[in-house]
Amino acid sequence: MAWMKRTAVGLVVAALLAGTAAAVYVQRSFAVVDGKLQVSGLQAPVTVQRDASDVTHISAQGPQDVWFAMGYVHAQERTWQLEFNRRVMHGQLSEVFGAATLETDKLMRALDIAGAARRQYEGLPAYAREALQAYSQGINAFHKDRPQALPPEFHILRVTPGGAAGKVWEPEDSVGWALMMALDLGGNWGNEFARLSVAGTLDTGRLWQLMPPYPGEAPLATADLATLYRELGVYRNAPAGTAKAAAVSQAPAAPHGQGPLSAQVSAGMLAWADELTRNAGTNEGKGSNNWVLAGTRTVSGKPLLANDPHLGLSAPAIWYFAGLKAPAGKAKDGTDVAAIDAVGATLPGLPFVVLGRTSRVAWGFTNTGPDVQDLYLEQINPANPAQYRTPDGWADFARRNEIIRVKGEADVQITLRSTRHGPVLSDAQKSHADVLDLGKYVLALRWTALDTDNQTVLAGLQTNQAKTVDELFQALSHYHSPMQSVVAADDQGNIRFKAMGRVPVRDAANDIRGAAPSPGWDARYDWKGWLPLEQTPQDDGAAKGWVATANQRVTAPGYPHYITQDWALPYRYDRIAQLIEATDKHDAASMQAIHRDITSLATRKLLPYLQQATSSHPLAAAVQAQLKDFDGVMDAAKPAPLVFAAWADELTRGLIVPRIGEARFAATYGKRDYRAALEGILERNDAWWCQPSSCAEQSGAALGRALDRLQAAYGADPAAWRWGAAHPAVSAHRPFSNVAALARYFDVSVPSHGDSYTVNVGQYNAGEAKGPFVNRHAASLRAVYDLADLEQSSFIYQTGQSGLVFSPRYRDMADTWAQTGYRPLLRQPARWVHELTLAPAAK
Repeated sequence: MAWMKRTAVGLVVAALLAGTAAAVYVQRSFAVVDGKLQVSGLQAPVTVQRDASDVTHISAQGPQDVWFAMGYVHAQERTWQLEFNRRVMHGQLSEVFGAATLETDKLMRALDIAGAARRQYEGLPAYAREALQAYSQGINAFHKDRPQALPPEFHILRVTPGGAAGKVWEPEDSVGWALMMALDLGGNWGNEFARLSVAGTLDTGRLWQLMPPYPGEAPLATADLATLYRELGVYRNAPAGTAKAAAVSQAPAAPHGQGPLSAQVSAGMLAWADELTRNAGTNEGKGSNNWVLAGTRTVSGKPLLANDPHLGLSAPAIWYFAGLKAPAGKAKDGTDVAAIDAVGATLPGLPFVVLGRTSRVAWGFTNTGPDVQDLYLEQINPANPAQYRTPDGWADFARRNEIIRVKGEADVQITLRSTRHGPVLSDAQKSHADVLDLGKYVLALRWTALDTDNQTVLAGLQTNQAKTVDELFQALSHYHSPMQSVVAADDQGNIRFKAMGRVPVRDAANDIRGAAPSPGWDARYDWKGWLPLEQTPQDDGAAKGWVATANQRVTAPGYPHYITQDWALPYRYDRIAQLIEATDKHDAASMQAIHRDITSLATRKLLPYLQQATSSHPLAAAVQAQLKDFDGVMDAAKPAPLVFAAWADELTRGLIVPRIGEARFAATYGKRDYRAALEGILERNDAWWCQPSSCAEQSGAALGRALDRLQAAYGADPAAWRWGAAHPAVSAHRPFSNVAALARYFDVSVPSHGDSYTVNVGQYNAGEAKGPFVNRHAASLRAVYDLADLEQSSFIYQTGQSGLVFSPRYRDMADTWAQTGYRPLLRQPARWVHELTLAPAAK
């Protein structure tokens, strides 16, 4: 018995020691936010103060130190986020996650994001390079003498910051992260490839019915795409549409000795990587809202401005709110650097406020969505596969070899090709082999963002020095990619909208217009230059007293230049316009009310077809009773929005899958919801798409299938169903979102309203087998700026400032965000909650 007592005591002691060690680790992992830290690399002391809104305010005695301190603070708060993002853009995820992320690494290497970043960095003016150097030095100074423990992701995954090379963050990485934002927002090569794929089963007329141009417009591409591709013989013998799609990518075999946690991480990262590579080059669902009102439309007589960029929800969030303040100074080469005084949303990885305000001017972005990516069919020389066809004959592919380190496996060596247009994506995207005969053709990408003269980061630095609308747009004249619809207002009463960024000019004889892959050997499909900045869309608001953008067509009738034909459907813009015009004079509260709106005009358009649908399903009568008074308000507490979403999904599948095949549908459906196609089919009562039944019969059958799904998931009482139960807003952690034991801690989930077409957006991916209605793409932040008193500005985003899962600041904004509440966004708070001094370390 004595040994049993000793064993029990030993176990208790071990448990207490383990608990104590865990508590000590948790405490040591918190960012130091008070007191004083000695930091190598600073020129003078820097104050880092956090206000009651948890906005971090950095005040330095010179520009270099404020950029340095921003890097240091980002490393304090978002170390794992920086590490993960660096590995994504360098194509080095497989060092950590094994073969699960190999396809993502191949794509990043093929695009050569890191190489393009190096070339663009060298082209920046000296002071901009100095800013990025200072920022990088701040991140590295944090890691050199870390005052806190690394967050748990590093320990669980056994990752060393900076990897084997120990390069935690280099100045070029900031340029690379700007390129990654351009990749996320500025893509349409996915639409082009989808059209190429679908043209293998539909004629061109039906293709444009499935992927129609902007409402009220004819296709701007006049080529007969289906005939062109068929005559060229681009498709493989067994087209993808004839095969049944695999529901989920199969995970690679687990390395020997891999435990359950590692297996779950690998499976989750495989799903994430598959989605990233499948949706790369697609801007479907990637929208935003902004609007600005002149003083003639406000209570105060001064402008009001609102912004809510819609991005994928992540934990930690993509944004980090900070204020940066430093007096004017000089760069090392003697260049004058203007004073910096800005507060707002920063991106970890960049040393400036991306969206926000200075002391006198505020601005907001939405994605313009121009066509700045073209795919080219490169014909391979049948006599020499090392060559491709050009307007001047055969030319050699440029080639480079890349080695990708893979955890638990041998290194993978790949050969990547490029042409006169750009990288050959067929070397990195598996989907091309499913559609194309790669022995005859490959697809190469021409993309503006990869050009060496891309100086987007310079524009970002200079916006933080602006005091007027004119100065802001002068700073943004350096902006390159991705093109943004910028609204701005200053305290003198000026407002303006202008699309800022680079757009190619296409030949008048180009009958494809970048809507689908073009023959790469025909010079008429090459770009002919760039649209001059003074000719990009703009509006000073004089006509209406306001300007709004929501990814809709921003060109006025008769605009002579081609921007794109893949604008977002105008429902959010139309609703914003309705709400602005419904009130003669607005204030900050009415601007916030517009942010809060959850009326879906898109739902209203299709709702009569659902309300008229007949079904023999036992729950049909009860469901129609719920739908009777439904008016398209996508309220999380109601059952009707859930019924509508499930019906629209089932009807879309029922009409389109038989026409293009399950594999093509699975490859193209999800964020692309085919809503415009569904509207057109029902409006035309299109017998071809609805065959072999009538459209009304198809609608009724879709309702029956939807009710089967909902009954299985939520029970037999439709009155108890809730849109919010199926539609939570989930900010997913990478990589622990798919690890059941960890996701409950690392993910941030809150109920949410809305759908893809509401102002308060809640976009879902109905193509996902797991959580098809989960809101994964929404307002990544909301901000309202009052130019009568900019200290009355407000903001919110969906997680919290800290990237440390143990911190109470990891998710402390989530509930307020879900309720469309706000926090004050101040430049000069009356009090500080935390005060830290970063002091130069003794040399």
